[in-house]
Amino acid sequence: MTRPIDMKPSARLPPLVPKPSWLRVPSPLHPDVLALRKRLSESGLHTVCEEARCPNIGECFRQGTATFMILGNLCTRACPFCDVDHGKPLPPDPFEPEHVARAVARMGLRHVVVTSVDRDDLPDGGAGHFVKVIDALREGACGVKIEVLVPDFRGCLPEALDILSRSLPDLFNHNIETVPRLYRRARPGADYAHSLELLSRFSRAHPDIPVKSGIMLGLGEEDAEVLDVIHDLRAAGCSMLTIGQYLSPSSEHLPVERYVSPAEFGRWESLALQAGFLNVAAGPLVRSSYHAEESASGVIRNVP
Repeated sequence: MTRPIDMKPSARLPPLVPKPSWLRVPSPLHPDVLALRKRLSESGLHTVCEEARCPNIGECFRQGTATFMILGNLCTRACPFCDVDHGKPLPPDPFEPEHVARAVARMGLRHVVVTSVDRDDLPDGGAGHFVKVIDALREGACGVKIEVLVPDFRGCLPEALDILSRSLPDLFNHNIETVPRLYRRARPGADYAHSLELLSRFSRAHPDIPVKSGIMLGLGEEDAEVLDVIHDLRAAGCSMLTIGQYLSPSSEHLPVERYVSPAEFGRWESLALQAGFLNVAAGPLVRSSYHAEESASGVIRNVP
């Protein structure tokens, strides 16, 4: 039975769950990784790979792939599972769209993922800046497939979606992250029903564009809750799904309640496919943008 959630800051943390021997990640210190980090730093760009301490940074950077994080590296929210810094962000950089497009062209990417921090300080939640980045990529990195991983645009959803419709991506992604019961603990600034509404509205408005979402396991969720989320996402129009293991970035973040075995991830993948998803990536190190190009292959259609 899942332990009750204690919202008091002084609550005693549970004992650390030992990390299993099969959970290993490629080294982030390979020369190719360090070289790409240097190039990105010199261009003034941020990646969620670095800012959120993604465990796959060693593998992805060695392959020359990255998920660009626009609108700065300071989030207006402080989700206790996430390692991205929070605070008062700077105004959007007007030159960032061009810088991203140049970096993508230099890297020769065929598929690029663009995400952002939450920008609750902006009237449109940053939707207009996403459009500028998409436009710059269409012009400066011809032929690249564009996947956007957007925040929830809470407080400005209809307006944000209207803005995004001006320049559509090839794939639309928004992570649901966890089950509804754990939102107060893991995503205190977000709302489960609102995130579903975002996915559903976009899917209905743009049925030709694949919609994707993701969930983490290991935060204390129960099997029945995970299955409900899978069916909720499918009903909201999602055709792609990622399911990965939550890994606590530090002792200051939410602890890992348990490590899910590869066999169990395989079972969740089968159940999601049975629910009607076209593509499912499930595994301990799977993240929303992990092997994004391979996952999208055969699912993305031409955007009108």
